[in-house]
Order: sequence, then structure tokens, then C-alpha cells
Amino acid sequence: MLTAVVPEAQAASGAAYTWRNVVTGGGGGFVPGIIFNQKEKDLIYARTDIGGAYRWNAATSSWIPLSDTTGWVDWNKNGVDALATDPVEPNRLYMATGTYTNDWDTNGQIMRSTDKGDTWQVTPLPFKVGGNMPGRSMGERLVIDPNKNNILFFGARSGNGLWKSTDYGATWSKVTSFPNPGTYVQDPTNSYGNDIVGLAWITFDPRTGTAGSATQTLYVGVADKENNVFRSTDGGATWTAVPGQPVGYLPHHGELSSNGNLYISYSDGVGPYDGAKGDVWKFNTATGVWTNISPVPSSSSDNYYGYGGLAVDAQNPNTVMVATLNSWWPDAIIFRSLDGGATWSRIWDWDGYPSRKLRYTQDISGAPWLTMGIEPIPPTPSPKLGWMIGDLEVDPFNSNRMMYGTGATVYGTNNLTDWDVGGTVKISVMAKGIEETAVMELISPPAGAPLISALGDISGFRHDDLTTPPSKTMSVPAWSTTYGIDYAELNPGFMVRVGMADYASDTNARSVGLSHDGGANWYKASAEPTGTKGGGTVAVGADGTSIVWSTSDVGVYYSKSGGNGWTASAGIPAGAKIASDRVNPNKFYAYSAGKFYVSTNGGATFTQTAAAGLPSSGAASLKAVPGREGDVWFAGGNENPGPYGLWHSTDSGTNFTKLANVQEADGIGFGKAAPEQSYMALYVIAKIDGVRGFFRSDDAGASWVRVNDNQHQYARVTTITGDPRVYGRVYVGTNGRGIVYGELVGGEPPPPNQSTISPTSASFDKKTDKQADIAVTMTLNGNTLSSIKNGAATLVAGTDYTVSGSTVTLLKRYLASQPLGTTSLTFNFSAGSSPVLAITVTDSTSAGTGSLKVQMYNGSTAASLNGISPRFKLFNTGTSPVALSTVKIRYYYTVDGEKAQNFFCDWSQVGSSNVTGTFVKLATPKPDADYYLEIGFTSGAGTLGAGQSIDVQVRFAKSDWSNYTQTGDYSFAPTGATYSDWRKAPGYISGSLQWGLEP
Repeated sequence: MLTAVVPEAQAASGAAYTWRNVVTGGGGGFVPGIIFNQKEKDLIYARTDIGGAYRWNAATSSWIPLSDTTGWVDWNKNGVDALATDPVEPNRLYMATGTYTNDWDTNGQIMRSTDKGDTWQVTPLPFKVGGNMPGRSMGERLVIDPNKNNILFFGARSGNGLWKSTDYGATWSKVTSFPNPGTYVQDPTNSYGNDIVGLAWITFDPRTGTAGSATQTLYVGVADKENNVFRSTDGGATWTAVPGQPVGYLPHHGELSSNGNLYISYSDGVGPYDGAKGDVWKFNTATGVWTNISPVPSSSSDNYYGYGGLAVDAQNPNTVMVATLNSWWPDAIIFRSLDGGATWSRIWDWDGYPSRKLRYTQDISGAPWLTMGIEPIPPTPSPKLGWMIGDLEVDPFNSNRMMYGTGATVYGTNNLTDWDVGGTVKISVMAKGIEETAVMELISPPAGAPLISALGDISGFRHDDLTTPPSKTMSVPAWSTTYGIDYAELNPGFMVRVGMADYASDTNARSVGLSHDGGANWYKASAEPTGTKGGGTVAVGADGTSIVWSTSDVGVYYSKSGGNGWTASAGIPAGAKIASDRVNPNKFYAYSAGKFYVSTNGGATFTQTAAAGLPSSGAASLKAVPGREGDVWFAGGNENPGPYGLWHSTDSGTNFTKLANVQEADGIGFGKAAPEQSYMALYVIAKIDGVRGFFRSDDAGASWVRVNDNQHQYARVTTITGDPRVYGRVYVGTNGRGIVYGELVGGEPPPPNQSTISPTSASFDKKTDKQADIAVTMTLNGNTLSSIKNGAATLVAGTDYTVSGSTVTLLKRYLASQPLGTTSLTFNFSAGSSPVLAITVTDSTSAGTGSLKVQMYNGSTAASLNGISPRFKLFNTGTSPVALSTVKIRYYYTVDGEKAQNFFCDWSQVGSSNVTGTFVKLATPKPDADYYLEIGFTSGAGTLGAGQSIDVQVRFAKSDWSNYTQTGDYSFAPTGATYSDWRKAPGYISGSLQWGLEP
């Protein structure tokens, strides 16, 4: 007999924070079970394999998470293998939780709630539960007697058989009379698939009991291909195999209709990924007759899938639905029958290959990224109806509502019965509030989008708005999981990410992708280390000129050519954790097995430092502080053998000091400094003062405050980082609960004695007769003006500006020297933040004024670099389409040493192959230009419509990869990481200047 244990977590005091999910709108992971309560309308639950459970909120058509109290130690409660909602007392809810049945995990538990999942009590089990194991979309394995609801049954895995509770789940005992604990093992050759799947589902026949008296007849499905359906007619005391049952397949779901027919979906695998053959059977419980009612029987050559999700309409017991598990090509199929399976219709039919006739429309506006970046190629659609459809349910109160889980989201409809009269079923995303992504890494750059994520299974996102679903995944180059991502601290528009490409389907695939616009668009690198399958981690030098990649398989490599060539790094072990210094572009750091390494030549060679005392195994989070060369933090280790905690170095890893006030630490990140502090805020995943949680330090680790609470723990979180632009905001990556972020209640506090300027934006025309000084009024609030800066350059008082009382006058002679576009001047005061004046610099002197406009910025603004990367946005400002083959854009520069040069187009909407680049040497060199790159287009680029625009992202480099000095080049844009009008990049149509100024 098992007795209940109720652990009580004690929360440490901390800062008042509000926690929310970064929104995807679509979940992002597998939803193996959707469970409707049979008594209370709109009481619906969804269970996930690694992200806990959710309850439907009918008022907002969204889902409420129920497992966020799961902590670091009891992380396996987020794997939900079965869920039961009470058909007598709807407030009662039960879950069987535990994530793995192999040695990755500890024993599972039955969790019970009397308030619909708001709070929980727990009974430990003497065996493991497999919420993320094979067969997890079978079910449900946990059920409540619909007549006497203190009785529950649970079907276990691993040969542990059938279990019963008679006290509302508080205690459990094994049903020793149950004859078959299951025999099926998915894959005996590996530790993940070599366990007995066990019992698959349990179904009561409520007609064999009365209210308050136990139901007598139960059916149990078992993962066994020869002996898989059992029946008890005495409340579970004795059991027999149902005579005449099908053999050769595994029962996924068993649904009993109110008129006494037991429907069972079968597949040759337990799922969720497999299934190449299957059938659907109906058992008449009154006559004992079995009937094969498969929409496409396993004997047919057209059957290349098993059957998974199964539903019977509670209001129309002859209405049955079943889904394929899996029809990978061209799409999933959902079947519907109105006559108990005698005849079926499909949600789509062939209509002359490759055309299909659809009985549905599909709306993914709630999560537009569900296309996964895949273009539809008939007959394969994008997005698909789904895959891994292991569960499909019809609302027992509303025959028009159906929901089904997939490998990426929950889909559903509210007009299901229109199918039956020749209408169109409107399928839409019904996953709002479910956030199930597994997060590998997060970055929050100082400019551009606030958050970029590296995710498992769906690659990752750029989040321009934390509350809005992204429009697309990072799908070019394509791979499912992004393992590492980084950006150049001093050139944050440049980013690199690494994954594992599918070389079998694309021999030219790459496992490394680059972006020059802050993750908005990506392109694959021209090369990668020989023989790698990708993965691992990546670090980008502070200015983007060097990339270091610690691959998963062939060691550590570096590139100084924007990914065009890779060389093995010397002096560093394979698999090392790596990070870049955020100030010195040539400095990189590495950690492996307790040893620390540093490179001062862009990753070419690493040298072990004298650092001692770092852990030799366990977690390892290595990061350098922006703005402080040589300032490095290391979080990691484990309890056995130890040590475990947080270390700090201020001398580039030569020495580390362990923080005595941190007992354990698994992740470190940095965010905007607190008011009146110069050191960035630290954020850690840690155990401090005996409490596990997320903590912030505003004083470089001297003291800490907990920023989460016991209601917001999110199990084993994977990564943490602060926001460099918002004090107090912290992003946390979870393993199955998506990305969550915390903010101070009340928002970021205003700095004390804040100074302001007015205006904060202005314009300046460089045309001689229009030039004018710009006056700026300061409200000092007790502070003094320390300096005015343009990027890293400090303006000179008396030369560039004057000060009189509270007025600053920016002199026209200084403003006239600024490039066209936006000049941002930062006013630094003795205290508080530094307001910025954005000046739009134009030149109405004679320039092209035709039907083109060119915007531009430079992908890297480093003074010296081996490749120049201008990014153009070309607009048609006219009223008629323009043939792009007639258009040219010029970029003027100095070659700095005559060499052959190479052109690369990284990305354009018209296709990189349709963009051309020609190098032209000026007959008469200018002080700021002796060459120009002329960018053109082939006829394949098509036309640019009136009012439309395209992006053209290019690079060029010398054949020997020697450096250019670009700071004095005519077309170089020294500031900005976003597009702005740039007249120093002239545009032409058929040779006629339409935009800009030539040097």
C-alpha cells in the first residue's frame, strides 16, 4: 500500500516580480493528450510530454498552465503520462507524472487536486512514469470510476501492471490479478526505447454501475501485439482477454460509445513518431462481435500509416473520428464516419494528382510561424494538418467542437458538423497560452529585437515583440534544433547560429547560419569544418570579424572570413565550452574538464591559464561581461564530485574567485545596470541561502535577491539572460515551458535626478544655404553635462558645440560633416541615464530624384576588417513597375591594396543567384574612393512594383582575405544597424542617376 506524502516548499524572500511567457501562440511542442470533463462544459485539459499540464480558459479561448510550481529537484512532474478529470466532482483532477523510465529519471507520482489543478497533493509511486517515453499519446492510462469517483485505476509502464486507488488517489495498491503488464518494447538496442511500454488505456462501461456503486465492467488496452484487450466484469477483481480480439497491432485508444460499441485504433508502433500500418476495430460489447471498420485497412497498399487519435461523439454515438499516426506524406488524414464506421469520409481527397480536394480551411494567424519556413509544393501543403496526431477529441457538450494535438501545436474547429453537409471545416490554432518549446539558448542584444532564441525542434525565433507570435522560424538554413547562437557585442546586427543540417536530403546543406540584420534574415555559410554534423556551441568576436565554433564532433574551429573558410583551433580540447570577450575582438575564452583557456588571436590558438578550482564536470555556463575586457563569469559544477557554484575572473581567466554566497549555480546572464550602478545586473539560475531559484545581483555578486517565487519555478530551466536595455527584466529558457520573462512589479524604476533634453529628434540639411545650428534645451535636475558622444567619438566643446546655461547649441560646421542618415548624439550627465538626440541628416543639393530610393547600413562598422558587408533596401518610389535588370546600385570605397576581389550575395527576396556584383576601378581616384562595387540584377529577378521594396544583403572581400580600412570610404555608414536613407549609395535605372550623390 502506498501512502501520500505532501512536500512543502519554503520560498525565500525576494523582489516583487511579474512572470509571463514570451508568446509563440502555438505551443511549439507535442501535445499527446486532450481531456474533456464529461460533466462540466468547457472544462478541458491538455497534457504535454515535458511541459506540464494546462486548463482551458473559455473566457479568453486560451490555456492556463498548471505545473509552474514544479521545482528544480522535482522536475519530472512536468512529464505528464496520463490525466483524469472527475466526471462526478469536476473540481477533482489527477495526473500521473514522471518523464523517463530509464536511468535519466527517478520514480514518478500520482498528483491530485481538488481545485482543478491550482494546487496539488502528491503520492509517490514505487516505479517510474514515462511522460516523454514511447507510447505517450496512447491513453488515457489514468481513469476515474464514473459512478463511484473515489475509485481510480492507473495502467503502469515497465511491467508494473495495473494499480487501483479507493481513496481519491491518496493511496494505491497493485491489482495482482491483472494478467498482462505488456510485452512490447519499441527498440531493445537503446536505453530510451528498450523499456516495456505497458498498459495503454482503460475504459469504464458506466452502464454497469449506478451512482455511488462501483462500475463493474472495465476494458484495458495493453501494448502487446498478440493479447491486448482485457475485460473485468466484477469491478477489476478478475480479468480475462476479450475473445476474438485482433492480433498483430497495438491498441492506442479505446473509446466506448453510449450504445455499447468499443472502438479501438491500432498501429504497428506505439508512436508518436512511428506507425506504418494499422487498423480500426469495433467491438460490440453486447454480442461479442469484432468488426474491422478501418477507413483504409492494413491489408491495402494505400495503408502506410497506423491509426492514433480516436473520438466518439457523446451526443451521436455512431459518429466516430480517427486520425493517422503518421501519414508523413503528403499530409495527415482525419476520417469521419456517421454510421459507426460502416462508411468514412476523409478531410481531404485526391483530385487528380497532385491536386487535392479539401474539406477544410486552415487558419494559422495565431501562430504564423507554423509554416516552418517551408513553401508548399503540391501535393504537400504548408502548414500541414499536423503530424503525431496521437489524440483527437470531440467536445461531449458540443458536437461542433473538435481539438487534436500535434507535434507542434493544438488545432481545432468550432464548425465540425459542416463536414456532414458538404461544408468546409474551419481548422485553426487552438494553442494560445500553451508554451512548450525546449530552449537551448537565449540572447538579448543591445540593439534590434529584444530577444533571439535557439530552440529544440522548431529552430528558433526573433521576437520583435514579446507579446506577439513571431511571423516565422529561423528556417534558412534549415534544421530542427538550434544548439548555439551568439552576436557581435560591438556590431549586434551580426549573429551566428549552429544546428545539425540534414545532409542526406541536401548535400549542400550547412549547419552554420549567419545574419547581418539582427536575426531578421539568415543565410547559410559558404563553408564549414570538414566532416562535421554540426551542433555544439558558437561564439562571435566583439566586432564580428572572428567566429569560433565548438562542434559536436570534430573539435573547435575558427573563421575570420565570415564563414567562408574554417581552420582548426590549436590548444583547445574538442567539445570545450566557448565564449567571446565582449570588448576585445581578438579574445576568446574556453572551458573543458576543469581547465580554462584563452585566445588572443581570434580563436586561432588557445592557451591554458593558471586558473584552478573550477569544477571538472557538470553544468558549465561561461560568459563575459559587455563593456569590460577580461571580466568573465562561470556558473557550473555538480554535487558529486563537486565543486558547484559561481566563479568570477577580472583578468581574462588567469584567476577565478568562487563566490561564497552561492551554493549552486547552473546559468549566468547580464542585464542593464541598476540605477546609480555602473556594473551590469547579474542573473543566475542558482541555489542561494538554501533556496533554488532565479536571482539578481546589482553589486557584482556581493548580494542577491530572488526574483522568482514558488509559484513560478518552471522545473529544470536551461538558460538565463538579462535585458541590456530594461533594468530588472530577465529571460529564462525552460525545457518544455517555453521562454518566460520576469519584470519588476511597477516596471523599471526611474533613475534618480534624471536629466532630460528637448527636442529628442531634429533634422539637418547639408545644402549650404539651408544649414543651421540646432539648439537643445537641457533640464538638469541637479546634474551637470559630462559629455556629448557620437558613438565612441566625443564632441569637442567650443568646436562642435557650445553651452550657455541650460542650452546646448550644436554647430552647423560639425553637423555638416556628418554622413547622410541618422546621427545619434548621446548626452551624458553626472547621474541618471543618457538621453539621445536623433538628427536626420539630409542633403537637398543636386542629387538623383527619380523613381528609386536606396536605404543602407553596414553589416559591420569595424574600422579594419577582411570583408565589407553593405545591406541595401531598394524602393520603387515611382508609379510604374521597374524591371530590376535595368537597375544598378553603387558602393564606393578604397581598396587599400590592389588585389583580386570576390563578391557574395548572402540574401535577397529575388534570390541570391539573381543578384550580380561587378568591381569597377575609378579612372580618377577620389580621396575616399578608388573603386566601386556595382550591384545589378539578372532578368530572373523580375520587376519591382510601384511602392514595393526588396532587401539585398551582400559582402565583398579580397581573394587573400587581407583587410580593408572602411572608416574613410565614401559609401560607408559609420553608425546604425537598421536601414535609413543613404544618398552615398547612388541608384540608377538604365544608366540614369535616380538617387543619391556620386563622390
